[in-house]
Amino acid sequence: MVPFLLLLVAWGAAGVSCVRLCLAGARRPGRAPRDSGRQLTLYEAAFLAGGPHRVADLALVSMHLRRRLLLAHTGWATVVDPEGRDEVERTVIRAIGPEGQSPIGPVRASAAAADAVRDVADRLVDRGLAMPRGADMAAAVRAVRGAALLVAALGAAVLVPGGPDTGRPGWFALPLALTLGCLVIARIEAHPYGSWASPAGQRLLAACAVPGDGATGDTLVTVAVRGVDAVDDPALRAALTGRTGVRKLLGARE
Repeated sequence: MVPFLLLLVAWGAAGVSCVRLCLAGARRPGRAPRDSGRQLTLYEAAFLAGGPHRVADLALVSMHLRRRLLLAHTGWATVVDPEGRDEVERTVIRAIGPEGQSPIGPVRASAAAADAVRDVADRLVDRGLAMPRGADMAAAVRAVRGAALLVAALGAAVLVPGGPDTGRPGWFALPLALTLGCLVIARIEAHPYGSWASPAGQRLLAACAVPGDGATGDTLVTVAVRGVDAVDDPALRAALTGRTGVRKLLGARE
């Protein structure tokens, strides 16, 4: 009876995780992108490269560089000009609050979850360039990996002397083969798993230029495509990441 229960658990874990992976794969855009010749905006490039939090980072850095917002290395944002140029910037200002000053972390999280950023995502999904919500391939692949390890562990348990049953480890070969086969197919068809961009969006992001305007524009393109860790200013990096990159600057001065 015990080996049957273990086998039932193995099949349940394998079946549920593989169905989840199939559903995530089915939600991936399969059509050719529309308007593929149009340049991406900075917000669109930021979303495809890093998701909603990257869009929020881009808005924060843009406002800081244009002196409409002050980002301190201590991790606080202060409003200098309360008039945002677009809805994402106005969302950032609203997230900071009426006092005009707030820790950057909550502002970033609130802006990333706002309707303005979801609108950017929805436009990209509609064009076939971004992954629709629910198509979380990375989480689905992790679930299948976990199921494969569980099946292998349950199969090994029946080999342990004095275990539930020493004669039927082959029962677990089929669910193990199912999970491993799904992982191989996902690796071929859907890698990289954690990308916000669809395969068409990844190609467009790699192939097309994102418009910039001088030094400020170059910095914004860097933030959009590579993230705040690629910014040259250590104080700005520390403000946005919460890490102590500013300590290196202070240590160098000493």
